[in-house]
This record gives sequence, structure tokens and C-alpha cells, in this order.
Amino acid sequence: MNAPVMLTSECPGLKLLARGKVRDVYDLGDRLLIVATDRISAFDVVMSSGVPGKGAILNQLSGFWFDQTRHLSPNHLVTTDVAEFPAEVRAYSEQLAGRSMLARKAKRVDVECIVRGYLSGSAWAEYRRSGTVCGQTLPAGLTESTELPEPIFTPSTKAATGHDENISLAQLENLVGKELAGALSRRSLEIYRWARGFARERGIIIADTKLEFGFIDGELAVIDELLTPDSSRFWDAESYLPGRSQPSFDKQYLRDWLESTGWDKQPPAPPLPAEVVERTADKYREAYRRLVGRDPVL
Repeated sequence: MNAPVMLTSECPGLKLLARGKVRDVYDLGDRLLIVATDRISAFDVVMSSGVPGKGAILNQLSGFWFDQTRHLSPNHLVTTDVAEFPAEVRAYSEQLAGRSMLARKAKRVDVECIVRGYLSGSAWAEYRRSGTVCGQTLPAGLTESTELPEPIFTPSTKAATGHDENISLAQLENLVGKELAGALSRRSLEIYRWARGFARERGIIIADTKLEFGFIDGELAVIDELLTPDSSRFWDAESYLPGRSQPSFDKQYLRDWLESTGWDKQPPAPPLPAEVVERTADKYREAYRRLVGRDPVL
């Protein structure tokens, strides 16, 4: 399936608020327009080429999860239907359709709320060194990709540039206060546990995920994106086997290829071969199909 590639949104009549690694954000007064482009990053570096349809998949999957988890937490989504966008935004409907959402403004809590249900990635590397994950002691004898006895909440700082830094729950309490730290932990774990069960019934293991929160009218709400291949590690339940790394429905394929090149992880990144781009796009599309039960609109 071929899809056009959008590396940058072009809405000159709107006020550009921020341009992140993937999303362009426009200020609409009391609302935000969030546009998911096809940019892709790895090791905190944005690649020179995009992944066709990636932004649409991320946007539509986040919209799906925001709707599915409203019983667990408020969120910032107003609508993903461009026909319901303000008139000044509908002028750009052709490029925005399928890859944008209207969202309420929030006062962001500047931490990443990470939940880990399986031992993988940086968590596995730390466990091998010290028997801990983000400072939390785990049982001895665990293997790579094993399911943890209980999901754990491992927050990190949210860096504007460079790498986020893992912090302990005590450090989080010092940053945001004990009450809010507890609320972030409980809400993150509730969403992860519910989504993990939902996904498992559809053949996907959510090994870990990252959430962001903000306050909207004084109420804690999920913001940014939710349970996408960019913010989560998705594995195929059928081929899952503890004791090794797992094939992923996310950008792990891209990361693995970059690792194989000997790249020093400093910009610029090496150009991506067409096969790597297409295989990565396939991973994103398959994750969407399994979770939502239909193809994304590209």
C-alpha cells in the first residue's frame, strides 16, 4: 500500500506553536491543532526520510485509544474529524485529513510516565547490571523479555533536547509533590493494565508504554499520544518467547538496522534504504490492523 509522505505540515494561515520530532502543533486559541507527520526518529535523531502513512497511523491509533480509555481517564482529544475543525483549519483539510486532531489545551506535567510489563530494552540492560529497573529491585533470575510479576511505573524527566533521564518515585515526588506523583502512577498503571488485556486478545503484547499527562480545567488528563508504536513496545503474542529479544510492531526494526551500520547516533543519521522504510511502514500498519480491526485511512 503506497501512501504519500508528509515531512512537514504547511498551514501558513495558522500559528505554529511547536515542531517536535514527529508532530507539528498549531495554536488555535483555546484549542490546539496537532498534526502527526511522517517523520521518524531513533536515538533522539530525526531521520532524513519519512515513513509513508506513519503520521496517519499514529494519529488514528491515538484517537482510537483516547476513545477506548475515556472510562479510565479524561484526555485532551476533541475530534479527529476535519469536518468538525474550525473554519480557518478546514482550509487545509486535504493535507490534514486522517493525520490531525483538535485537542484541548493542557498544563503539561513535565515528566514521562512509563509503565513496563516486560523486561526489555534499557530495563533489561539495567537489570543485568544491578538486578534493578530504574532503581526498583526485581526478583533474581529473570530473563530478557520475561513478563514481570506486576507492571512497574518508571517515570523519567522530559528533556526538551537530548535524552530523558530515569528517576525514582521519590524523585518524582520531589518534582511534582506526593499526591500528584501517586495519581500519575495509579492512572498510568490502570491504563496500561486495561490496554494490555485489550491488545492481548488481538494478538499483541504491549511490553511497555509511555504516557504524558496535563491538567485541563484543573483535572488530570492524558495528552499527546497514547499507546502507539512510537510510544510503546508491541510484540507478536504468537511468536513471543522469553529469553531473547522479540520482533516488534514498532520502530525497533529501524533501530536494529541503524545499530548494524556502526552509526555513532549523532546527527545526521545515515540515509534509510527503501527496504527499511517499507518494512517499518508494514510494522506500523500491522499493529493498527490488529488493534483496531481494520486498515488505517492513508
